[in-house]
Amino acid sequence: MLDELLALGDRVVARAKPGEQIEAIVVNETDTEVRVFDGDVESFTSATSQGIGIRVINNQRQGFAWAGSLDPDVIDSTLSEARDNATFGSVDPDLDLAEPDGVPMAELDLYDESVNTFETDAKIALALELEAMTNGRDPRVMLVESVDFADSVGHAAVVSTKGIRMGDRDSGSYVTATVIAGGEDETQVGFGYSVHRDPRQLDLDYASQMAVERSTRLLGAIKPPTERLTVVLDPMVTAQFLGIIGSTLSGEALLKGRSLFADRLGDTVAAATITLVDDPTNPKAFTASEADGEGLATRRNVLIDQGRLNMFVHNSYTGRRLDAASTGNAIRGYSSTPGVGTIALSLVPGERAQADIIAGIDNGVLIQGVSGLHSGVNPISGDFSTGADGLRIRNGELAEPLREFTIGSTLQRMLLDVIEVGGDIEWLPSSAAGLSLAVGDITLSGA
Repeated sequence: MLDELLALGDRVVARAKPGEQIEAIVVNETDTEVRVFDGDVESFTSATSQGIGIRVINNQRQGFAWAGSLDPDVIDSTLSEARDNATFGSVDPDLDLAEPDGVPMAELDLYDESVNTFETDAKIALALELEAMTNGRDPRVMLVESVDFADSVGHAAVVSTKGIRMGDRDSGSYVTATVIAGGEDETQVGFGYSVHRDPRQLDLDYASQMAVERSTRLLGAIKPPTERLTVVLDPMVTAQFLGIIGSTLSGEALLKGRSLFADRLGDTVAAATITLVDDPTNPKAFTASEADGEGLATRRNVLIDQGRLNMFVHNSYTGRRLDAASTGNAIRGYSSTPGVGTIALSLVPGERAQADIIAGIDNGVLIQGVSGLHSGVNPISGDFSTGADGLRIRNGELAEPLREFTIGSTLQRMLLDVIEVGGDIEWLPSSAAGLSLAVGDITLSGA
């Protein structure tokens, strides 16, 4: 498949006219999703999609077109449309395609053939087993609302007149369970998951236990009083905050004036325990990749180094505009031109488990979940206020469950107020990994 996609890209690029730059991204993806409910298959989908995106730069103008087909006639039309669009583009002297920068491509094993050999019946059986396991785990579980199995296999190639010629493939699978626990007077929802490139290695017991525990532990929750205290962010919550912080550390955010870290390069912006890394070359990351959306090698980028703002991430365009260079962080699909952003974000973990961190806190709250976080954060000022639920920490132990409160601060203040980074890193089905994070002086607004 990769050879076919690369050859197709070669044919498109070979049609470049004098003075014209062409880039082609060609993709083939197969996705399967199974949802079960009450012992039966509720839905099953399996689909293969193909597509091509063609970018043309001519006379400092850019044109782009895409199509969800690899039919030769469709590709001809797509190239013609991209060329036509370029004639209407705005003149931009910084427009150019990415050029090879000499960074070697990491050799990552991101593809597992077992995804292709795992039979449909086995996928359904896996989901049904997870549902049955979850139903029988705790009498307080009222309903296993949904259980899903999903897997994917992706092939992509990027070829350009600048000498870029890259192809890679990856695979992945995951299961999720959503549980409702409680009774007539109160219900709580919990979510659990397991991720692996080999579907045979998915941990159903882990996913089931997580979903049940996260729902039942909040039963009987009360609204807490308003106060300032230390919070411990659950790994899933930390990952959500990291995703927002990462979005402010891109060249695109700088160009649009939407980064709270503008003009802070080299400054201390976080506690010394904070080292924030974007490393798509780590095969443990769900979004690991050998190459970025422009075909350049991905690399380990240290964004915040022991509290000091070390760098921003760039694609070739933002690097050129800001007198920097691409950091291998172009992100895109075949239906879009390259954007820029973090790909596989994580904090360098500490040493202690969540329970050990909690044991040293006299009065605090374990934040298990947040709601409305993205809409509750101002990416320019850093102010945030988000709904949350969790459990009281009292004298080093988890106590009563809490709900209907908000936590608020600024992202800048939160980074500086980090007390400890946990060692319990979790590779989540997202572009950011999570771990427990203890943060002091957070405003909890409740009763």
